[in-house]
Order: sequence, then structure tokens, then C-alpha cells
Amino acid sequence: MDDVTGGRGVVVRRALKADADALVGVDVVAGGGDVGRREAIRKWCGQGAVLVAEGAGGLVGYCVLEYTFFDQGFVTMLMVAPSARGRGVGRRLLDAAAVSCRTPKLFTSTNVSNQPMQRLLQRAGWTPAGLLHGLDEGDPELFYLCPPDGPRRPPRGEGGEGVGRR
Repeated sequence: MDDVTGGRGVVVRRALKADADALVGVDVVAGGGDVGRREAIRKWCGQGAVLVAEGAGGLVGYCVLEYTFFDQGFVTMLMVAPSARGRGVGRRLLDAAAVSCRTPKLFTSTNVSNQPMQRLLQRAGWTPAGLLHGLDEGDPELFYLCPPDGPRRPPRGEGGEGVGRR
């Protein structure tokens, strides 16, 4: 994915392995001492699965795009620094994930209790795709599907330069 500059000078780009430590500072769970999350961030960066949002002062958010959900794209994690929330960073990351997704469908999920994420997904046009009980006790997981007419590019060799929807 090419670097893309958006509103308020935020650039979305593919993360480097060297970004992992800075992402720990963005991620409130990892920054709060969760060793498992810190290890996951390092793993995701090493796998090339992370897109980062970078502002003038450094990294302000990230998302993880994997292909482990029935061989379809799945946004495993979306995190925006508390100081950058409400400024369109999460939407920019979701749009970048949709553009770079190399499968026909892109999904994500969030807990029923995560109202801000649900509002973001609804504003971005994602549609509910299902509900799963049993992952987090008392807090079901809502699954969403990216709109087929979302910010996708044609696949390589079909008039587009980026990797996109088939």
C-alpha cells in the first residue's frame, strides 16, 4: 500500500518492525502492561499485517489485517490513541484496510459493550453479519462486513495499481 495522506496531516502506511515499540505507546492495553498484547503487536508488525496512522507528532493509531477468518480479510485489531479519537483516524485505518484487502470480503468484530467501535463501523457503512456468544463472558461479539462498494481498488492487472477486491 502506498502512503496516503488524509485530513489533518495523517498518513496511513504499512508498519515497519521498528514501529512495534511506538505502537505499544498507542495501544492502551499494551501500554497498561499487557505482555500478551505487546507480543502480539511485535508479531503482527513482523508479519507485515499492520497499517499505521502517523501524524506530525508520531503514530496515532493502527489496525491489523489478517486472513485467518475463513480465508477472508479480517480486521483483527483497530486501536486509536485516546488523544486522537474522534478525528477520523479510525475511519482512515478502516478505509486503508479495505483498499489493501486481497480477498472478496472483509470482516471485523467488536464486543457489544464497545459502542464507539459500533458507531464507527455503522458510519463507515459496514453491515452486521452475526453475533457470537461465549468469547467474553457476558459480552457477545458482533461481526461486521465491509460494504462491497466500499473504498476498494481493482485487483492488480485489472486497471488498478493496488491490491484490491476480486
